[in-house]
Amino acid sequence: MKLKLEGFGIFVKDMGVMIRFYRDVLGFEIKEEENTSNVYLEKDGTLFLLYGRTDFETMTNKTFHFAENINGHYEIALGVENYNEVDLAFEEVTKKGATKVMEPTTEPWGQRTCYIADPEGNIIEIGSFQP
Repeated sequence: MKLKLEGFGIFVKDMGVMIRFYRDVLGFEIKEEENTSNVYLEKDGTLFLLYGRTDFETMTNKTFHFAENINGHYEIALGVENYNEVDLAFEEVTKKGATKVMEPTTEPWGQRTCYIADPEGNIIEIGSFQP
């Protein structure tokens, strides 16, 4: 059996808020209305899904426990061209409403990176290995 990674999804509470964040703050090309229940899009060749929590529970006929507040269950990693772009992106997205988690830092392994959170607390990294 060969499993191929096709994409990833986030189970969301408030679809309108999350659509506005990923579209207006991070620049994802989301064309669905804010009152939709599911968003499927491709970002840089990767399938990205926003899926309503209650819709998923209804589909599976199960109740799930979802993380609240800023959480560390996973991260979404976004890359930019170079170190300077990390700083610029951090400044831009936090001005637009992203929650600051970690200011831009150059790590010992050679990556300049920073972390923000979306409105539902999911961690997003913005980084580059190019000085």
